[in-house]
Amino acid sequence: MSTSMTGRTILVTGGTHGIGLATAQALASSGAAVALVGRNADKTSQVVEALRRDSGNDRVEGMVADLSSQAEVRRLATDFAAGHDRLDVLVNNVGGFWATRHVTADGLERTFALNHLAPFLLTHLLRPLLEASAPARVVTVSSGAQAMGRIDFEDLQGERSYSGQRAYNQSKLANVLFTYELARRLEGTGVTANALHPGVVRTGFGQEDSSTLFRVMLPVIRPFMLSPERGAQTSVYLASSPEVEGVSGRYFVRKKARRSSPASYDPQVARRLWEVSAELTGVDAG
Repeated sequence: MSTSMTGRTILVTGGTHGIGLATAQALASSGAAVALVGRNADKTSQVVEALRRDSGNDRVEGMVADLSSQAEVRRLATDFAAGHDRLDVLVNNVGGFWATRHVTADGLERTFALNHLAPFLLTHLLRPLLEASAPARVVTVSSGAQAMGRIDFEDLQGERSYSGQRAYNQSKLANVLFTYELARRLEGTGVTANALHPGVVRTGFGQEDSSTLFRVMLPVIRPFMLSPERGAQTSVYLASSPEVEGVSGRYFVRKKARRSSPASYDPQVARRLWEVSAELTGVDAG
């Protein structure tokens, strides 16, 4: 039986396809007011219309932003705060994989910018609203790839040597380190922060610029991949379940708290990553 989310306001990034769309669908169907973020205005509008119809919930809205751009992240945060008096759950779902190195409008490597810096900055900007709405939650979608990640402070942007998989692994480890450090900084505020691995899910993820190995292996592994609805289950659980009320600083797989990689528990790396991220996004590291 699903938990009623009537009266709650939720923001889901990357909400027009895949896990994000399935997350938004489930939360809208539970009665929440859901704002979903997409890059394309037409697609976002179509998704909102479909979700309103399918969920029977008119409190679904779309917001358009390319979160690889810090200016767009800031505009999104400003627009959301201007139009809403509360934020009960922020679902940092947006992410991507690129086999070759791309640079954003801010001159940053795109994987690191979108997968890590975007949720870091958006959460920072919306933190006052989250705290004012407490109890509130921050849910960040990481990946099992975090176990293979290493934060290379000497080459965060992959300028010296780039590998799409290495950049992705690093960004997913960064998601977990960010979550643990955020949880420490949010202690006593009534806002919790948790990360999750959604499983290997059938979506269009990574196909914009995929590796040769990925293209070869996809037909083989596709039958064993989860549907977006199943992949979204842990995100929905962390956003809505009373079972995790007050639980913070944890990593979840299949709706269960699990140990993440040993590297993710290094507080010095977490603090340094926080400071570097703050510098790259132009916010106060405190």
